[in-house]
Amino acid sequence: MLFDTHVHLNADQFEDDLEETIDRAREAGVKYMTVVGFDRKTIPLAIQIAENHDHIYAAVGWHPVDAVDMTDEDLQWIEELSAHPKVVAIGEMGLDYHWDKSPADVQKDVFRRQIRLARKVKMPVIIHNREATEDIVEILREENAAEVGGIMHCYSGPVETAKECVEMNFMISLGGPVTFKNAKLPKQVAEAIDLEHMLVETDCPFLAPHPNRGKRNEPAYVKLVAEQVAEIKGLSYEEVSARTTENALNFFRIKP
Repeated sequence: MLFDTHVHLNADQFEDDLEETIDRAREAGVKYMTVVGFDRKTIPLAIQIAENHDHIYAAVGWHPVDAVDMTDEDLQWIEELSAHPKVVAIGEMGLDYHWDKSPADVQKDVFRRQIRLARKVKMPVIIHNREATEDIVEILREENAAEVGGIMHCYSGPVETAKECVEMNFMISLGGPVTFKNAKLPKQVAEAIDLEHMLVETDCPFLAPHPNRGKRNEPAYVKLVAEQVAEIKGLSYEEVSARTTENALNFFRIKP
């Protein structure tokens, strides 16, 4: 039994075979998923997919790359959607210094406003971080994000920062990169962080795990992530899949 905590089944890449993709995931042992919406197009689709499938949930937020596009009305919309019975988190949100569409100061403002919203509605947050680790941690501390907790989505930073995040009531979620032969940091994190603080994800259609690297990722492949974590930690696959699923259910406050 697996819980893929971060999927983008609302992406264009799944437009032609969404139901088949969901069926393959179920056959691979993926019992639960969270579809993440992050802009005006993907948020309604995330809600729709969650409404149509009992075992799928949604998160709603605003992606840092598109921070410059977010309006006060969008933030109000996210707040209203947070009351939906299938919405389990606010996000993904954060900082992304790789792309230059949204200036850093705009990204930080939108990030802070979403954390404050999450605290207002008492929901956990899902954090996107690309080349911005120091600023992310600083803002999480300053905005008291520990009050609601969250997920460091597809974590790729150092062990020391992962431990800092755990202390702030955050889960460390590992994705496809932990299976890459040259990805030292995710493997070190998988070894160092206790299983009770760990989740698994695909971030599909991106970051497909080995041996599917470079292809379209999909939720069924989260099994490869869990198998790699089990190997690194010297645990059984069954133990890792059961514990990470239990972690996710507790984190999202889902009663199976």
